[in-house]
Amino acid sequence: MGFMAEGTREAASAQHRRLLDAIGMRIVEGELAPGARLLTADVAAEYGASRSAMREVVRVLETMGMVEVRRRAGVEVLPAERWSPYAPEVIRWRLDGSDRLGALHELSQLRSAIEPLAARLAAAHASPEQRATLVRAVLGMVEHGDRADEPVYLQHDIDFHAAVLRGSGNPYLAGLTDVVAELLHGRTAHALMPHRADATALRLHQDVAAAITSRDPEAAATAMAAIVTEADDAVESMAKPEA
Repeated sequence: MGFMAEGTREAASAQHRRLLDAIGMRIVEGELAPGARLLTADVAAEYGASRSAMREVVRVLETMGMVEVRRRAGVEVLPAERWSPYAPEVIRWRLDGSDRLGALHELSQLRSAIEPLAARLAAAHASPEQRATLVRAVLGMVEHGDRADEPVYLQHDIDFHAAVLRGSGNPYLAGLTDVVAELLHGRTAHALMPHRADATALRLHQDVAAAITSRDPEAAATAMAAIVTEADDAVESMAKPEA
């Protein structure tokens, strides 16, 4: 009985994720345009979902600012300026969408503002455990640098940037960890990472780790700024054949 109940919950959760992703993507791509009414009964039937699952998806979309439930008017799709831009799901849908490169560029602009600052602060505030996590992440990136487009490298890269943001000692910067993780994941998911890691990029990650470990704020910030610039340039270069 317990295994059956667990299986039922997992199936319901998977259905919820599929339905949420499907509707979220339709909103991001403009198929469900701002001002449009979301006919929940019809959408639920289209995806073979229960009405309770549909209600839960609407609730989640409402928390992201993507829809609004209006009395007697139903569910209305909201314009992009109302969306929660830092919601990981919104970022993922934008990176999965047709304006992927635009979203990547905007996220790179955000990174250029926050990550050098986070690195500077981490050089002063990171705990010994956070510094150790940073070093392990860099070593993992170097070890798996010949598979930079695979999940094992991606996880070390995510761990690296998470350690910097959390090591800043600023909860608002640390709160952007998932935003950067979604960006890094999107690059890998959409073949915008080289198979072999760029030697300069690896060296810069090592420079950030060394600067934070030795408590050199300026060196940490400078190297991190260079990482963001290199990453943005790499995406632009790899995306050119798609144009």
